[in-house]
Amino acid sequence: MNKRQQVINAATTLFSEKGFEKTSMNDICLLANVSKGLVYHHFASKNEILVEIFQMTTQRMKNMSSSNLNITPSERLVTLIDTIFTQLEKDKSTFKFNLNIMFQPSTRELLSSQLKERSDALFGSIKEVFDQVDGENSTTLSFMFIAELDGVAIDYLSVFEDYPLEAIKQKLISKYQSI
Repeated sequence: MNKRQQVINAATTLFSEKGFEKTSMNDICLLANVSKGLVYHHFASKNEILVEIFQMTTQRMKNMSSSNLNITPSERLVTLIDTIFTQLEKDKSTFKFNLNIMFQPSTRELLSSQLKERSDALFGSIKEVFDQVDGENSTTLSFMFIAELDGVAIDYLSVFEDYPLEAIKQKLISKYQSI
């Protein structure tokens, strides 16, 4: 892994655990095991690191929601659920990072245009699926689907210690396989 990626990984971990405002550049340097000069060689500021991480996670989310366009709507939803749950379990710090971004006023303001772009892209890709299933109710169904996944992520990452992630995944897959 290159030094730039080490910085990104360290910042993602710290932003997810401590929050953006409580993380210093020194904290990032210590965890990444790099000098401040190296960090500033790659990034002009902590804000720039935040934007970079957010753009990377947004691209991953777009890739997840737009894969397998040539399959049925229910297969797309099942694939998306499976992918999200797998990533949620595998990469908790990235998902915690995203949660923290959503709930911290300073980061919401800093990333307002990127947040809008991300939510519009996610909603649009989900709505495409529900347009094929029930065009009349696709907007409502899309919001409900996203709310279910958001609720699972919030509960898994921040509320319950012994969360039945796999069982919930299987119930959601069962629910959406039959649409």
